[in-house]
Amino acid sequence: MSLTSLTYLVVGVTFVIYIVIAIKARASSTGEFYVAGKGVHPIINGMATAADWMSAASFISLAGLIAFMGYQGSQYLMGWTGGYVLLALLLAPYLRKFGKFTVPEFIGDRFYSQTARIVAVVCLIFISFTYVAGQMRGVGIVFSRFLEVDITTGLLIGMGVVFLYAVLGGMKGITYTQVAQYCVLIFAYTVPAIFISFQLTGNPIPQLGLGSELIQEPGVHLLDKLDTIVQDLGFHSYIDSMSVSTINIFCITLALMVGTAGLPHVIVRFFTVPRVKDARSSAGWALVFIAILYTTAPAVAVMARYNLINTVHPSVNDTEITSIAYDERPDWMKRWEETKLIQWEDSNNDGKIQAFNDTNTQFTEKAGERYGWNKSELKVDRDIMVLANPEIAQLPNWVIALIAAGGIAAALSTAAGLLLVISSSISHDLLKGTVMKSISEKQELFAGRCAAGVAICVAGYLGYNPPGFVAQVVAFAFGLAASSLFPAILMGIFSKRLNKWGAIAGMLTGLTFTMGYILYFKGVFFEPFAANVAENWLFGISPEGIGTVGMILNFLVAFTVSSFTAPPPKHIQSMVEDIRIPKGT
Repeated sequence: MSLTSLTYLVVGVTFVIYIVIAIKARASSTGEFYVAGKGVHPIINGMATAADWMSAASFISLAGLIAFMGYQGSQYLMGWTGGYVLLALLLAPYLRKFGKFTVPEFIGDRFYSQTARIVAVVCLIFISFTYVAGQMRGVGIVFSRFLEVDITTGLLIGMGVVFLYAVLGGMKGITYTQVAQYCVLIFAYTVPAIFISFQLTGNPIPQLGLGSELIQEPGVHLLDKLDTIVQDLGFHSYIDSMSVSTINIFCITLALMVGTAGLPHVIVRFFTVPRVKDARSSAGWALVFIAILYTTAPAVAVMARYNLINTVHPSVNDTEITSIAYDERPDWMKRWEETKLIQWEDSNNDGKIQAFNDTNTQFTEKAGERYGWNKSELKVDRDIMVLANPEIAQLPNWVIALIAAGGIAAALSTAAGLLLVISSSISHDLLKGTVMKSISEKQELFAGRCAAGVAICVAGYLGYNPPGFVAQVVAFAFGLAASSLFPAILMGIFSKRLNKWGAIAGMLTGLTFTMGYILYFKGVFFEPFAANVAENWLFGISPEGIGTVGMILNFLVAFTVSSFTAPPPKHIQSMVEDIRIPKGT
C-alpha cells in the first residue's frame, strides 16, 4: 500500500474513533457540556489533560525548536513542564473547591464584579484564539504534506472534525475523545523515536540513546558528534549555554511556567473531577503522561538534526565538508518541497545544496574562499522536523502514516479544549452570567454550541494566517496568560486584600502591555516600524518572554490600586479563607 493510501487509512480510522466517542458521550446538560458532569476519574482526567495541553507545539514544534536551538531549547522544556507543578500546588485544588464552571466565573465571584468577569472573558478570548492559531497551523502542515491537499482544504477538514466532537460532545465528549487522542499521539511520537534511536545507537530507548555511542563510529557519542558537526558548519555550540542571554531565557521559562498555570483550557480540566483531592491527583497523573513525550523530545530533536545534516552534507569535519547535488536529493525532500516548508536556492550555481550558518561572517568568508559558498541555500521550517524525521531515516510507511495521525491528534485535542473554553466564556459568562440571565439551560446549551461553531471558523482563519511558527505562536499565548489571568487567579486565592479595582486594573495592564509588545515586535500591524532584533527589545527580552514583565506589572498595578481603594467586603474575605483550605468533596 502506498504511503498516501496508508496515511488516509490511519488518519481516517482515528477520525472515526473520535467522532464515535463524541457521539456516544454527547453532552445533554450544561454541566456535562462545560465540566463533564464533574464525574471524570483522576487517571482518565490526567490523560485527557495531557492530550489537551500537549498541543501541536509539543508534538510538532518542540523537538524542532531544540533541533535548531540546542541548549536554548531547554527553556521550553523547563517552562512547559514546570508550570504543572505550580498548577498542582497553587491553583488546581482551590479552584476545584470553588466549584464553578469557568475561570471568568471564579474571577467575577471572587472580585464581586461583573466587570471583572467580562475583563477575564476578554483575556481568555485573546489567549485562546492566539493559542488555537498554532494548533490549526499544525493541522494545515500535516494535511498539506501527508494527505497531499492544500493547507486550506486541510484546515477545513480539521475544522469539520473538531466541530463534530467539540460542538456535539462538549466537555464530556471532548474528555473521552482526548483520552483516545493521547494514546494515538504518544504512540505516534515514541515509536519512530525508538526505531531511530536503535538505528543510530543500537539502544531502543531514546532517552538513553541520546547519550549513547554511534554504531558507525564506536567511541563517539551522538550528542558530541552533533555538537562538532554544527560548529564545523558555523553554528554556535549545540550544548553550550554561553551564547544564550540569561535574562531572556529566564523570562521565557518563567512566562511559559506561569502561563501554563494560567491557561483557562487547562484549568477547566480540574473542574471535571468529583473531589478536591482528585484535582491534585489529576495534575500528578498528567505530569506522568506528559513526561513520556517531554523526556523523548530532546532525543528526537538531536536525531532529527543529525540525520538532516548527514543527508545534505554526507561528510563534515575539520578538513572536508561535502554537499549532495540537488538532482540527487532524496525523495523525502522532494515531497516536502511541494509544501514550501523546505526551499532551496542555488546561490552559486554549482547545483549542490549547502546548509550552514551564513550569519557567522568568519565562517562564511572561510566557506566562500574554500568551497565557493556565499550564503546558506537551504531553508528548513523547524515545524517539519518531527514529521519528516521518519522519512529522513527511511522508516516503514506505516510509521510515517502513524506520525501524521499523531500530529493531527495533538493539534485537534488542544484545539477542541480551547474552542470549548471560548464557547463557555461566551455562553455562560457573557450571556447567562451578564446579558441574558433569565435564559433556560436548554437555551444556554444551544448558545454554547453556536459560539463553538463561530469560534471554529475564526480559528480556521487564524490557522491560515498565523503570526509565526507553531511553538512561537503558542509561546505568545502563554505570555498572555501569564500577564493577565494568572496573577488575578493567584491573588484571588491567596490575598484577602486584593479588591475588584486592583484585579481589573492589573489584568488590563498586563494584557495590554504584553499584547502590544508582541504585536509591535512581530510586525502584525506596524511592520514598517517593527524591528524584531535583540538590540531593540526591552531589557533584551524577546516577545516570547515579555509575559514575565507583563505579569510583574499586573501584580504591581493590582496591589497599588487595591491599597488606595476600599478592601473587599467581609463575606468575600471569608470566602477567600474558605477556598484556601482545600478540604471536602
